Parts: sequence; structure tokens; C-alpha cells
Amino acid sequence: MTTVFVSVGSNIEREKNIRRGVDALRVSYGELSLSSVYQSQAVGFEGDDFYNLVLSFESDQPVTAVASTLREIETRYGRIRSSTKFSSRTLDLDILLFGQEDYRAQGLDIPRAEIGKYAHVLQPLAELVPEQRHPICGQRYQQLWAEFKVPEHTLWVVPFDWS
Repeated sequence: MTTVFVSVGSNIEREKNIRRGVDALRVSYGELSLSSVYQSQAVGFEGDDFYNLVLSFESDQPVTAVASTLREIETRYGRIRSSTKFSSRTLDLDILLFGQEDYRAQGLDIPRAEIGKYAHVLQPLAELVPEQRHPICGQRYQQLWAEFKVPEHTLWVVPFDWS
């Protein structure tokens, strides 16, 4: 079994779509570990604030099968892929880590470069697994977060009703 870490985000009907995405992942993969839910401003475009979290689960599927399941869940809940990288979305599910493996040589962004670039990815990951080490740089996520230069936009924990 491999531990998979996924970032979850939404800025369209945020609560409803986050809840739906997490529920669908529970159906597909069973028990999930969840970070807190964070609110942050949109990055790279003008838009409504996002809700983001990081979750993990165990899977015996190959990385390509997990990625396919994530895309299917996004589509089921209204995600429309466009050529615009930064845009509003109902649901965004991205594999951050797949075990401690490096899939970059296979053309996959795993470990995801966004881990070191965006507070809304790194902070919930550091909350969930502070002592785990990044598979490339070897630093603990809590250390990466402590050294992270928070940009002008901030993020904060929001109360979230999972029912």
C-alpha cells in the first residue's frame, strides 16, 4: 500500500464541492486523514476566495489509476478544464505525493512543485505530516513551512461543517 497525499480546493460553491469531493474519495479509498480547511485568496487571477485542504489515504493502485479517479471525481462535480491555468473551479484534486517516489522523469508533477510554491498547499501538508520529509529536498514539511515566505495574500483556518 502506498500513502497518497492530495490537495483539494474549490472556489465555486466551496463547502458543497469540498464535501462532495472528500465523500467521493472516501467511497473510492476508504479512511482519509484530513488537514484543517484553509481559506485563501485566489492566486494568479481575480476570483472568489478558495477553500483548500490536504488529505491522505492508502492505495494499492498505480499512480495513473489514482490520477484517473481524481479527474473523474472532478468532472462528476462540475470541473471544466480550460486552457486557462489559473481560473475558478468547482473542485481541484491534485496528487501532491505518491509515497516517497519521484515521478517527474515519467512526465508527472509528483512530488508536485506547488508544495514549495504555495502556502495553501504547504501549510495544510505541514499540518498533516509535519515530520515527514520531502522526497526530493529531504526537509521536513514543518521546516519547509517555517522557512516559507508567506506572500501578500494570507490564508487562515476556517470552521468547516462536514455533515
